[in-house]
Amino acid sequence: MAFEDVEKMMARFKHVRVQFGPEQMKAVEIWESLPRYDESQVLALAKLSEKIMLESTEENRPELIAKFAALRDSIKELPDAPKRIPLWPDGKVPTETVYTDNSEFRYNHNPDFVPYLIERLIPESETPKGAVVVCPGGDHGNACIHEGYGVARELNAQGYQCFVVLNRPNHNPWNGHESGADAARAIRYVRANATKYRIDPDFVAFAGFSNGGLTGENVIEFYSGDKKVSDYFPDYAPDELDSYKGAMDAFLCVYGPRFVNGPFNWDGVIYPPVFYAIGREDKAIDNFNYVYPDLLAHHIPVEVHTFAGVPHGKAGAAILGGNYPSFDLWVPLADAFLQDLISKKQA
Repeated sequence: MAFEDVEKMMARFKHVRVQFGPEQMKAVEIWESLPRYDESQVLALAKLSEKIMLESTEENRPELIAKFAALRDSIKELPDAPKRIPLWPDGKVPTETVYTDNSEFRYNHNPDFVPYLIERLIPESETPKGAVVVCPGGDHGNACIHEGYGVARELNAQGYQCFVVLNRPNHNPWNGHESGADAARAIRYVRANATKYRIDPDFVAFAGFSNGGLTGENVIEFYSGDKKVSDYFPDYAPDELDSYKGAMDAFLCVYGPRFVNGPFNWDGVIYPPVFYAIGREDKAIDNFNYVYPDLLAHHIPVEVHTFAGVPHGKAGAAILGGNYPSFDLWVPLADAFLQDLISKKQA
């Protein structure tokens, strides 16, 4: 696609966002908390949203938007809906970014967004193989359906307790200190409740997708080793959760390494073993090709899998009817990677 065509497409998307934004914004919480609602309705809502964003004839959009609003308003919480677990005490979210206005619907979250966690657990009758905190990509929203809950379902099938984290997304508009602090807080919460979840508190993995992978590196860069929240937020008052390690013990980075020439401060960092999965048709592979030598230069254990014919953003796509069977193999491969680390830890 020519640069001029990309500019035209982005301009159209911006126009559609202004037209569709007020109704779409009311659906974000539903997408981000899918297990609290009827799944078939939530999936239908996501597919209708995509149809509206791709509709090239402006005259057709109002009818589609009205249909979207009617479907959205018909979706009600299930009587046994899982709870949203707030990551921070009321009024104590550590913050640097000045964000006060979302009137143009640039972001999926308004300034009053409060980060939270949703459990996706295996049956009590099964013995967990481990725990994975799952961080969807982009600006979250409907990406949470496949990169959050679709992935959690696939990892549950492998035997893992999963926790989908709805943090403040990196650069949307919050910074790395904030997105990383939320994700590290989620990891701390899982460790603190290890007995409840029947998992080893000393082995919690983190799976980050696209922008969620950048969040994973924010956790490592800013909150591994002896680094702590108050290093970046001087007014922050530590609590009991801060006594637990915030960085992950294994990093599943799925098409989400830092950008080419992106800075990373290695001072005091403890970088865990990392597993990469990325499609060969994914432009983010250039980012991986930049990051990989840096990790090797710092003696970080790295496992890499690339998949022919797969573009960006296809993890967990089966929940939305996507068909990328070769890329789906990243899940059992990640399982083998994690089990190898766990066996070595136990030896």
